Amino acid sequence: MLRIVKILLVVGVLAWAVVGLWDNLAGWRETNAAVMAVTSMKTLPPGGPERWRAIADAPVILAGAVFILLFKLATVGLCAAGAWRMWTRRSADADTFGKAKTLALAGCSIAVLGLFIGWIVIAEEWFETYRSAHDAGELAFRYGGFIGVIALLVATRDE
Repeated sequence: MLRIVKILLVVGVLAWAVVGLWDNLAGWRETNAAVMAVTSMKTLPPGGPERWRAIADAPVILAGAVFILLFKLATVGLCAAGAWRMWTRRSADADTFGKAKTLALAGCSIAVLGLFIGWIVIAEEWFETYRSAHDAGELAFRYGGFIGVIALLVATRDE
């Protein structure tokens, strides 16, 4: 039963990444606008010692949007492959099932890393979105926290 729960949790991370990827692609203009709002620092109150960090260059905005797509795409691919491997080995011995988790854990790790680097390090720290009324850092922390806990549970050894 626990193996099935672990597989379903990985599928949950996969679903999160698929929906997010779809939203970012379907709303490409909005994705770019969100990146521009962060990098230009236009949503911040006036002043602030770090306003020199603001960037409104199109290549930087595009790079940020592509980063979002790539980390979600990598999460989709790795979690899908990992969930499938886990499913096909769900009745195997503990070592075989444990090895089947590798791709799923890599997918969860990419998700947490993408959220941490993209949202916490770059957006909140470098571009100071924590000073903005529009900061969504709590979302990134919630997503990353859930996915991190899921990865820890999936990584536990099976009997």
